[in-house]
Amino acid sequence: MRNFRYYDFLMSGTVAVLLCSNLIGPAKACIVTLPIIGVVTFGAGNLFFPISYIFGDVMTEVYGYARARRAIWAGFAAMIFATTMSAIIVSMPASPTSDYNKVLQPALETVFGNTWRIVVASMLAFWVGDFVNSFVMAKMKVWTEGRMLWTRTIGSTVCGQSIDSLLFYPVAFYGILDNATLGSLMVFNVLFKIGVEVAFTPLTYLVVNGLKRAEGVDTFDTDISFSPFSLKDEGEARKLD
Repeated sequence: MRNFRYYDFLMSGTVAVLLCSNLIGPAKACIVTLPIIGVVTFGAGNLFFPISYIFGDVMTEVYGYARARRAIWAGFAAMIFATTMSAIIVSMPASPTSDYNKVLQPALETVFGNTWRIVVASMLAFWVGDFVNSFVMAKMKVWTEGRMLWTRTIGSTVCGQSIDSLLFYPVAFYGILDNATLGSLMVFNVLFKIGVEVAFTPLTYLVVNGLKRAEGVDTFDTDISFSPFSLKDEGEARKLD
C-alpha cells in the first residue's frame, strides 16, 4: 500500500468523530425551534456525526474506495473496543470507601450505560451507511469522469445517511417510540445530515483539491472489488502533474 502524507490523519479524524458522537452525543436529547416546523427533538450526537461522512467523502475521492474501506473498519473496531471498555468499567463494583465514587458511579451508568439495542443499532447503521456512502461516491466518480464533485458528495450522503437512519432508529427504538415519532425523527435526521453536507461542500472542495495537489494523486475505482470484507489496496491512482 502506497504511503500518503495525510491519509493517516484523516483516518484518525474519522475514528475520533465516531467515538465522540457515539459515546458523548447519545446521552443527551436536544430541542430546537425551527420556522414553520416548530419544536424538534434530536440526539446531540447528530450535530457532529455527519462530519464522519465528510471525512469518508474526502478519503474516497482522493485515495479511493479501498483506503476508505480501511478507515471504516478502523472506526468499527474502535467502536467495539469503546463499547466493551464502557460495559466493563460500568459493571465493576465501585469502592464504597470513596464519596466521590458514590457520585461518579451513577453518572457513568447514565452516560455510558447504553442499552444493547442502541449499541447494536449504532454500530450496524455506521457500518452499512459508511460503506454505502463510499460505494456510491466511488461509482459516481467513475460515471462523471471526476467532474462535478458536489453531485458525488451530496448524492453519496443522501444514500448513506438514509440507510443509516433507516437502520438505527427502528433497531434502537421500535416499540419504545410510537411510529409517528419514529418516522419524524428519521426524516429530520436525514434532512439535517444532508444539510450539513451541503453547507460544508465549499470546504470539501478546498480540502479535496488541496490533498490531491499535496499527495499528487487522484484515484478512480475501476475494476476493483467493492466487497466490504477485503482490505486489498486497489483502484487506479492517476498521478497529477
